[in-house]
Amino acid sequence: MRFLAASVVLCGRSGCARGPNGAGRTIEGAKLGEEGNGWAEISVKTSAMSKRKSKESSGANGECISQLQKILRERFCCRYATGKLFGIDHQHRHLLELLKRTVVHGESNSALIIGPRGSGKTALLNHVLKELTEMKQVRGNLLEVHLNGLLQTNDKVALKEITRQLHLENVVGDKVFDILELLEKRVKSRFSHRQIYLMNSFDFKQYIRIFKEQLSLPSDFPDESFAQKWNNNVQHLSEDKTVQDVLQNLFHCTKDLRSLHLLLMLAVSNVTVHHPLITASDLHEASKQYRMDSKANIVHGLSVLEICLIIAMKHLNDVYEGEPFNFQMVYNEFQKFIQRKAHCMYNFEKPVVMKAFEHLLQLELVKPIERPSVRTQREYLLMKLLLDNNQIMDALQAYPNCPTDVKQWAASSLSWL
Repeated sequence: MRFLAASVVLCGRSGCARGPNGAGRTIEGAKLGEEGNGWAEISVKTSAMSKRKSKESSGANGECISQLQKILRERFCCRYATGKLFGIDHQHRHLLELLKRTVVHGESNSALIIGPRGSGKTALLNHVLKELTEMKQVRGNLLEVHLNGLLQTNDKVALKEITRQLHLENVVGDKVFDILELLEKRVKSRFSHRQIYLMNSFDFKQYIRIFKEQLSLPSDFPDESFAQKWNNNVQHLSEDKTVQDVLQNLFHCTKDLRSLHLLLMLAVSNVTVHHPLITASDLHEASKQYRMDSKANIVHGLSVLEICLIIAMKHLNDVYEGEPFNFQMVYNEFQKFIQRKAHCMYNFEKPVVMKAFEHLLQLELVKPIERPSVRTQREYLLMKLLLDNNQIMDALQAYPNCPTDVKQWAASSLSWL
């Protein structure tokens, strides 16, 4: 029996034996192959088993990540009737009882659900309809009609859509309009002007609870061990000072739960097999992306000439208190700056400046306030700047290699008169 050159220690039931440079002893309970091949066999088998286990572990973990992404994205994007309603228990009971009486007892009821964007109007209605459809006494008597104000723009189109969803298309001729008129009269005459108001009245402690609820995995998640790790991590995140600061800033900016969902969506998008849990830095970076100004990002890609035209418009807004301007006014303002800084700025010809101005129009950083006409020359078409002073200054601070004179011109409080 011979070993390879390397010094190897192998422990068996009777102890250990060392085989340096081919010298070795027989080990009870451990059988090695002839001519040194035994150790190679064990190594290959061990390596193969390790790779197989690693592959199985990676596959299981990948499956968990896939399920996690699916569940949370549906929760954040599709607004399914899942989870809890926050701060609207009274409105929930009111609407549920109202619709239940309508379906079960045949009462004629109507209601408007009113509230700001992201206050939970759609979520409330989805929850109530879901609960109603699960009641035996209601299930067979309930008909749902869904209308969209962007598609059904007037009463006639809306009523036709109602007849379509109620499967009344087979009614032809004058009978269609008779039904529509009767339905319209019935709806208008029975409308009770009842209004249900939703306001995001929860405090920051409740906001933290919403954060945990929206980010936690359900109890029926396929992998209980992974779900427990994930939910424990969410609990730790809710107690982290950095995460609380991020949520506090968002809470003071807006209580719109869609904004919270967007923040969480950006953070969850970083979860991978190699990065299976969200960290505080993920939420911090997501907050930066959320607050990132798209128009300011566009400014970063502009030429110095286009930047100068925007600064000229800024000064015109300051001097004339937001009154509309035209290209000729912007060009004159730019020429005043060029005359004072001729040593560091190239004096572009007017057609070149016009081309840069038209590019700002295409990027929708400048907007015409009147339609072009044959009589009005394009140099005198009235415009409006769609950037405020803060956006301009923030973009200039991040603009690469911006000339110092241009920055100073932008920061000056008065135009070059």
